[in-house]
Amino acid sequence: MFERVSSEESAALEVLAYKVRNELAAAGLPVLAPGLDSVLAGGVEVDIDDGADAAGGVFVAWQASPRLRACARRAFALKQLDEPVLRHSSAIGAAMKQAMAAVLASAGFSVEDVRDEYRPQQLRVLAGPPSRQQPLWSLRDDELTLPGWQDLPAGDSD
Repeated sequence: MFERVSSEESAALEVLAYKVRNELAAAGLPVLAPGLDSVLAGGVEVDIDDGADAAGGVFVAWQASPRLRACARRAFALKQLDEPVLRHSSAIGAAMKQAMAAVLASAGFSVEDVRDEYRPQQLRVLAGPPSRQQPLWSLRDDELTLPGWQDLPAGDSD
């Protein structure tokens, strides 16, 4: 029987997935909205498996454009295994997986390759940066003050 993680663990996975999406979007990568049908767009796909087993967690994959995926599926379905689009599609997936791993690691996430035939060319996100660490792209205090809008010194009236 399939068992799910507790509601607290599920919430933690959702927060981790949220942070992953934000970090990869900050790097300039298109991020697919959760629940968006993948035939509509390409980019980063962050998936949560809330199973209470070794296969659970937060996973990151790259989805090439719908057109490239359609071409690769067609070649595979017709058993045209020497078709260049298959090699090219695989090379794109490998390159983007490596790039996403580098971006996430630089931002303080812990990731690993998924060695699972059901999740080819995907990353598992093991942990995010410490909760006290603000994202490098977050607004800083000095960005929130507007020049010329400082309070007047006490005793001055205008």
